[in-house]
Amino acid sequence: MRTALFVALLPLLSAMPAAAESFSACVGGLKQAAVKAGVGRAVAARALDGARADEKIIRLSRSQPEFKTPIWDYLGFLVDEERIEQGIAMMRRYDRVLRAAEARFGVDRYVIAAVWGVESNFGQDAGDNFLPHALANLACQGGRRTAFWRGELIAALKLVDRGDLSLDQLYGSWAGAFGQTQFIPSTYQRLAVDFDGDGRRDLVNSVADALASTANYLRRAGWKPGESWMIEVKVPHGYSGPKGRTRKASLSTWSQRGVVRADGAALAGGAEAGLLLPAGPRGPGFLVFRNFDAIYAYNQAESYALAISHLADRMAGYPAFRTPWPTDDPPLSRAERLELQKLLIRAGYDIGEPDGKVGPLTRAAIEDAERRVGMKPSGRPGMKIFRALGGR
Repeated sequence: MRTALFVALLPLLSAMPAAAESFSACVGGLKQAAVKAGVGRAVAARALDGARADEKIIRLSRSQPEFKTPIWDYLGFLVDEERIEQGIAMMRRYDRVLRAAEARFGVDRYVIAAVWGVESNFGQDAGDNFLPHALANLACQGGRRTAFWRGELIAALKLVDRGDLSLDQLYGSWAGAFGQTQFIPSTYQRLAVDFDGDGRRDLVNSVADALASTANYLRRAGWKPGESWMIEVKVPHGYSGPKGRTRKASLSTWSQRGVVRADGAALAGGAEAGLLLPAGPRGPGFLVFRNFDAIYAYNQAESYALAISHLADRMAGYPAFRTPWPTDDPPLSRAERLELQKLLIRAGYDIGEPDGKVGPLTRAAIEDAERRVGMKPSGRPGMKIFRALGGR
């Protein structure tokens, strides 16, 4: 049995050194490309020495929650009462900075703060991946976008070379976004601003620089001062008319099509908006304006732009969505996800330290727990399994 297993593993074992050698050669090429682009040799060497192939980075690059998570779960996690309350408190704390950024760039301060909240939980969770190594993995193993990742790596090293940041500040997401509002390096180069006047564009430690740079980004993306970004609406029963963010029509035209505000009020006016029905005509509907498109440009996912828009509205005092999501298994908040993990541990599942983040171990435990209580296994952190395990 052992002999057969060893023979079966031989091709894999022989391939591992070759793969490591190939990755090392690629990293060497990245160093040369960085130096050729103007990055100092010492910076390039310190940034990339020790880079190793990391399967986790590649796996994350192939699984983005904006496109695979049910919309009610995605928004339930990002726009919960805890984040709304924290956002209101942080807006009070940084009121002067937010108002100054709003005045200079014309972008609504609630939207600026909402980006801050969604991207890094108001500066508390900006990511722990060392960018040069993460970007090297994507450039050397990430498939068809290798040129893009190589460019982002070089842009990050140039930020260090010019003195905006130090290497030990280059920690962020697997995709190279970092800082309090998660700029990718090339965007940082183009649009970051020094708003606190210290001569450096520091989006990692300076809240003022981060918030103003976000406002600058949204302005460049087409933000129109004083205009709305989104309103919740209802569509007629069985609606099958035009929809989509880019298929815009005037509010009066949408009214003629039977669309009304979620509170029942009629629509009127010439402002142009597109209709989103992220859960179909039975769920909440949204008319989204040009400013929603500017938010969309930040991450190019409609679910992301909906989260930013809704968080901004909630922090400004507007109510939760009036129309419920068409599901009999409502989403969990971050606090409820954390409690679900504790319940799973109590039930005997070894999922590590509970942190409220649902990864592979938690999903596998949920699947097994669902089977044990007679539910169809999904691995989804929903209210049904939460209640089945004793959650309240």
